[in-house]
Amino acid sequence: MRHRQTDGSVDLAQLRTFLAVYRAGSLTAGASQVGLSQPTVTTQLQALERHLGRPLFERLPRGVSPTAAAHDLATRVADPLDALETVVADSPEADTPEPPVLLGGPAELLAALTLPALAPLISRGIRFTVTTGLADDLLTDLRLGKLDLVLSTIRPRGRTVLAEPLADEEFVLVAAPQVAAHIDIERLRVNDLAGVPLISYAADLPILRRYWRHVFDTRLEAEAALVIPDLRAVLSAVVAGAGLSVLPRYLCARELDAGSIVTLLDPEDSPINTVYLARRVGGPARPHIDLVRTRLVEAAEVWRACVH
Repeated sequence: MRHRQTDGSVDLAQLRTFLAVYRAGSLTAGASQVGLSQPTVTTQLQALERHLGRPLFERLPRGVSPTAAAHDLATRVADPLDALETVVADSPEADTPEPPVLLGGPAELLAALTLPALAPLISRGIRFTVTTGLADDLLTDLRLGKLDLVLSTIRPRGRTVLAEPLADEEFVLVAAPQVAAHIDIERLRVNDLAGVPLISYAADLPILRRYWRHVFDTRLEAEAALVIPDLRAVLSAVVAGAGLSVLPRYLCARELDAGSIVTLLDPEDSPINTVYLARRVGGPARPHIDLVRTRLVEAAEVWRACVH
């Protein structure tokens, strides 16, 4: 992997360095991964860019951003380089424990469904580092190699990520029984929300507005009485009688069964989001990642019963 060329052609070291920087998202982190100084990494990348005749990265105040040429090159070289790394890793001297599985997804989905499903794997020696956040940010980290698997309600695009649908999350309009008793659904249909407090995940009411558009065929024009960027907190406020909201059914199934909240409407065609399991194309063999993926696919069979 340290073989040098003197005729200006590409060598494996340049490609290995490129792939490390591409996945890490910065020259410093990439240099650390391949055991080189940052100036050496910069020199190798510049030589590779001269050979290809195209820039591979845009330098940012913090890190680098891959160009289209970098995405194309990564797609072509990742599998062969990872295969070579696997051969080296399989040598008798390589007896290090497998690193943690880097998992990302929405906090509510991870807490309510994903982590309980994965808990038995911990006793089998699998370790996890979990990151929560917005789907776009998590998918970017996946492409850069900062995550191994991502649960996303956005279908990933591009050739560097594979995605498989796991389950559909259904959204329901809910309120506590004492609040629901004073709500006229027909008034909601015509955007008359006088005296009806709304509880929302965000100030622009993204989930509520989607429900109104899908079910009532109208744009919701209102302001929230309470905004809290955690659907579990939204659920707590609804149970306490603070107002109505729209929530994923899986998140409030227990409260619905207990009668602490009720659905205000049960339309034949409820809004849904498809949850995808995303992973990078190629990569070295990682048995623990494969076990986690298999477990999530199996658990999704149970989730489908929970979300509908």
